[in-house]
Amino acid sequence: QGHLETVLSRLFKTEILLNGTSRTDAGVHALGQQASFKADVNIPVEKLARVVNNALCGCEKGSFAISPVRIVEAEEKPPEFHARFDARGKTYIYKIRNTQTIDIFQRNYVYHVAEPLDTDAMRQAAKLLAGTHDFKSFEASGSTPRESTVRTIYRLELLQKEDLLELHVTGDGFLYNMVRILTGTLVDVGRGRYTPDGFREIVGSRDLSRSSGGAPAQGLFLSDVVYPPGVFERKTFY
Repeated sequence: QGHLETVLSRLFKTEILLNGTSRTDAGVHALGQQASFKADVNIPVEKLARVVNNALCGCEKGSFAISPVRIVEAEEKPPEFHARFDARGKTYIYKIRNTQTIDIFQRNYVYHVAEPLDTDAMRQAAKLLAGTHDFKSFEASGSTPRESTVRTIYRLELLQKEDLLELHVTGDGFLYNMVRILTGTLVDVGRGRYTPDGFREIVGSRDLSRSSGGAPAQGLFLSDVVYPPGVFERKTFY
């Protein structure tokens, strides 16, 4: 955020403050992050993404340097639009590579699990998360106290292609480290450490100590941000 604000402020010769939809932990990736800012921009909006991306790359060292941040699309919105407060939910994808062979080129983008996982048991447990529940058991300690730890999961699927598992989860909001702790606990279901019924008890316990540790950050991707129809039409990045 700070890097992008610096580049935008330099580009537009005024202080730019971004309102980002979601804050991600170090090591987590964002395919569909969204942010908004207010400014008098003298660049046509259809050219804005290219101009900002060129400026971002210009900050990097080396002839072939590429910025770790890239603007996919820019769109002008009404003055009252706010990328965070207008959002109605988010979609996360967590990637697990379930094989004994480690792919070192994917080490920063997947959670490698060498033990065979019972994906049927994981799917049974995952079904228990759909709907509205108190997810206190999956909120990391040290988080900012919240008025409520009740959240609604609209969609949760475990997809598999050969040795790659992908957990897709869409909800109206997520607690601190919630997706990573959910994933770590589901992986332990796959390992046989918990049964689906045991997982149900963990959900109902509202006790973080009953769940597993969080899965590593590098396997988690913020895939998309959900807005009301017509507010922000954009393709989903999977």
